[in-house]
Amino acid sequence: MVLIHIGIIDYPGALQSAVQGLKEMFIAANRICVQQDLTIAFDIDIYNVEQVSVSSTKGFLEEQQTSNPLQVVILPPCLEGEYYIGPDQNLKEWLLEQRAQGVILCSVCAGAFILASCGLLDQRPATTHWGLAERFNKTYPTVLLDSNKILINDTDLITAGGLMAWLDLGLELVAQFTQPRIMRLLGKYLIVDTGSREQRYYRSFVPALNHGDQAVLTVQHHLQVNFAKNISMSDLAALSCLGERTFLRRFVKATKLKPSQYLQQLRIQKACDWIESSYDSVELIAAKVGYEDVSAFRKIFIKTMGLTPREFRHRFAH
Repeated sequence: MVLIHIGIIDYPGALQSAVQGLKEMFIAANRICVQQDLTIAFDIDIYNVEQVSVSSTKGFLEEQQTSNPLQVVILPPCLEGEYYIGPDQNLKEWLLEQRAQGVILCSVCAGAFILASCGLLDQRPATTHWGLAERFNKTYPTVLLDSNKILINDTDLITAGGLMAWLDLGLELVAQFTQPRIMRLLGKYLIVDTGSREQRYYRSFVPALNHGDQAVLTVQHHLQVNFAKNISMSDLAALSCLGERTFLRRFVKATKLKPSQYLQQLRIQKACDWIESSYDSVELIAAKVGYEDVSAFRKIFIKTMGLTPREFRHRFAH
């Protein structure tokens, strides 16, 4: 029997449904492996921060790992608090120890912040929850963050995006350490989609309004109502009572987007809302959000959401 030893770190604020759910997911995978006559089994341990901190002092965890060394460590998502922003130095040192021993380090959602705080993600591709992307980029600008992705497997480092992406991570590890068919059987058993997904399928455009720039906020409020109209840069600058260059600089600083990009994101979000809640045709929705050319609308929609309007409706409507 080949044992795959996986450690799940139950740090302060960790999402308990993910901590326990991952363990139970691997237990279910073990049952399927037995049914399929596969001599592979996952051995799962859940550790709190205090337990992993004693590994370098001949504590129980080190003794346990002598006969059954860890092969994977998972940092689950965070439900509350901000421990992930400033994790214990002991945990960081322990993670570095594990990586030096060839352990695969994995994170879900906010767990990526802990890996990044160790310097492990510098110049490496990674993902986290799209809602945390701006903060992550500011804190760790050298990480090659792609928050569109649900999961990025970069061999020794695996990062997953949203709060529920622990399911994607679990399936990925099952496929990697057993066989893809075992992963698909597990997905059917759990009634979980094992097909390819991206975070941007689920992303909503929620613009920042608390930036403190009143001139920009006035323009944002105007766009929220008039997004379907043809609006020029000069119109927006005039509305803000600023020169065009000054307006552009301040708008980008406040929203992190150029006005044209902002308007495009706003229109696509409105289109998503209508696709989900109405039976209107794609052509009608394109016109309602300000696109006369349906083909251009489709291209922008696919670029933004990763799905065609029809695929989006099939996945999310009603």
